[in-house]
Amino acid sequence: MERAKKNIDFKNLLLNNALYIVLFLMIIIFIIKEPRFLSFKNFTNILSQASTRGILALGIAGLIVLQGTDLSAGRILGLTAVLSASLLQSVTYASRMYPDLPQLSPIIPLVIAIFVGAIFGAINGFGVAKLKVHAFIITLGTQLIAYGITCLYIDRPPLGAQPVANLDERYTKLVNGSFDIGGIHIPYLVIYLIITSLIMWVIWNKTKLGKNMFAIGGNPEAAAVSGVNVVKNIMIVFIIAGALYGVAGFLEAARAGSTSTNTGINYELDAISACVVGGVSFTGGIGTIPGVLLGTVLLQVINYGLNFIGVNAYWQYIIRGLIIIIAVSLDVRKYLSKK
Repeated sequence: MERAKKNIDFKNLLLNNALYIVLFLMIIIFIIKEPRFLSFKNFTNILSQASTRGILALGIAGLIVLQGTDLSAGRILGLTAVLSASLLQSVTYASRMYPDLPQLSPIIPLVIAIFVGAIFGAINGFGVAKLKVHAFIITLGTQLIAYGITCLYIDRPPLGAQPVANLDERYTKLVNGSFDIGGIHIPYLVIYLIITSLIMWVIWNKTKLGKNMFAIGGNPEAAAVSGVNVVKNIMIVFIIAGALYGVAGFLEAARAGSTSTNTGINYELDAISACVVGGVSFTGGIGTIPGVLLGTVLLQVINYGLNFIGVNAYWQYIIRGLIIIIAVSLDVRKYLSKK
C-alpha cells in the first residue's frame, strides 16, 4: 500500500514538473550540440533579450491572476516603442519624423509611453470590471486599435511608411549600455528588469492591492462580500499592466535600434507563455514574481538556443506552440486534481 502511494506521488511529481524537465533537457541538448552555447556572453545576451518580454510578462501576470489575459500587450508595446523612437531620433538625421523638434530628454518620451500604455490599460480594465466584457474580447479590440494607430502614425506624409530609425545616442546608451563588475559586463536592461521585478514583488506581496488581487482571482464573489472593491482593484491592476507595457515599449525601441508596424508582434504570446510556464495559473489566484521571471528566462533560453544551433524558424514555431499546450494542459490538470 505504502509502495503504491510512493509510486503515485513520484508519478505526480514527474507530471507536475514535466515541462521543466523537458526544457532543461533541451538546454542540455543545446550544450552538447554546441558547447559554445554555455558562455557568460550568451547568458547576458539572453537576459537582455528577455528583459522587455519579462517586463511585459510582469504586467500580464497580474491579469492572469485575476482569471483574465491581455491580447493587446504586444501591440501596445509596439505603439509606445514607435512613439518613443519618433521623439528620440538623432537631430542630425535627415529623415526625422519631427525635423523641427529640439533634442528631448529621454525621460519625456518615457513618461509619454507610460501614459499611453496606462490609458490602454484603463480602457481594458473598464471593459472587464465595469462593462463585464471578457478580457479576451476587450483586449482583442484594443489590440486592433493600437495596431491601427501605430500604422496611421508611421504612414504619414511626407515620408510615408518607413521604419523609425537612427535614434539619439543618449537614448541607445541609456538602454543598451552596461557597467563592469570585475571585468564582467552587466547590461542596463537586466538592471531595469530586476528593478521592475522588485517593485512588482512589493506590490504583489506587501500591499493591500496585491492581497485584493489574489482574493479576486481566487473567488471574485467572496472578495466582494468581504468588502473588496472589485471594480477599482481590477482597474488598477490593468492600469499598472498598461504602464509596464509602456516601459517595455520605450526600452524595446532602443534595444532593437529601430521600430516599425511589426514591432511587438506576438510579444503578448511569449509573455503569456512565460507566465504559464512560471506557474501563474489561468484558474486565478495563483502566481509569483520569481516564477514569472523563471518562465521568461527559460523560454528565452529555448528561443536563443534553437537559433544558436540553427533550427529551422518554422520548427521553432511548432516547438513553442507545443510548450504552450503542455504548460496549459499541466495547469488544467493541477486544477482538476484539486477539485
